[in-house]
Amino acid sequence: MIKKIGLIGTGMMGHGMAANLLKKGFELTFVAHRNRGNLADLLAAGAKEVKTRAEVGRNSDLVLICVTGSPQVEEVIYGKDGLMEAARKGLYIVDTSTAEPSSTNKIYTDLTAKGVKFIDAPMTRTPKEAEEGRLNTMVGAEPADFEAIKPVLQAFCENIFHVGKPGHGHLLKLLNNMMAMSMAAGIAEAFAVGAKAGLDLNKLFDVVSVGGVNSGIFKMMATKTLQEGDVTGFPFGIGNALKDLRYYTHLAESVLVPSSIGEATHQSFIQAVNAGFGDKTIASLFEAQEKLNDVKIVPRRAGR
Repeated sequence: MIKKIGLIGTGMMGHGMAANLLKKGFELTFVAHRNRGNLADLLAAGAKEVKTRAEVGRNSDLVLICVTGSPQVEEVIYGKDGLMEAARKGLYIVDTSTAEPSSTNKIYTDLTAKGVKFIDAPMTRTPKEAEEGRLNTMVGAEPADFEAIKPVLQAFCENIFHVGKPGHGHLLKLLNNMMAMSMAAGIAEAFAVGAKAGLDLNKLFDVVSVGGVNSGIFKMMATKTLQEGDVTGFPFGIGNALKDLRYYTHLAESVLVPSSIGEATHQSFIQAVNAGFGDKTIASLFEAQEKLNDVKIVPRRAGR
């Protein structure tokens, strides 16, 4: 049974994963980055901090990587004091990021040659669910490897899907995110057109909310935004979504499928980033539309 877990990436998602692993009785070793503000409770609960990623690998049966995307994952694997230096037969490395499939395939090939089991298990939901141990994950792995790591994933996941062979977790996550971000961009655009045309946006919200267009994405985008002037209802970064859309368009091109919708969505996110909203969350696509089209969508109190 896998008991010694390593974690690289103790940010907003990684902290919740770590806390739940400790609660479930796993031994945890991690390497910290510049932000140390959320580590005290992990150390108090028995987590062990080491200085390098290679040390994490040497101290673990399974290493979880929870970083932003492929450049960061590649640095974790191939960089100085990286996991490649600790590669050995029987070690599991599980990448929970949203990554570019071509990079995932290269890493899989290189680590397999060293006897390492490399598995992709990107996650959905938010830091709140991470702290609650209720993330969702889609796992690309051989069946035996999936069964071996499943108890680890159950420590911080509510829904665990085995979606196919290694690499298919990242493939599925990109498709999921493309659909979600296309919906979000379309909602923001529709509200901008309605505002420009003089429509009461609350009526637009009311009608959509009881019809077939209603969805979880619509609710996260529009409910808090229109009712409270709060654009934090969809807690995923615009800049991070832009990265995922770039990976998606590369994927579509690699399999020779036209990506008219995906590329249009990609360009809308580039536009939002260029308008200054890259560090905001998804509902700030409304604010980007306000700035780009000189309209008012988000209700604001005096002084805001």
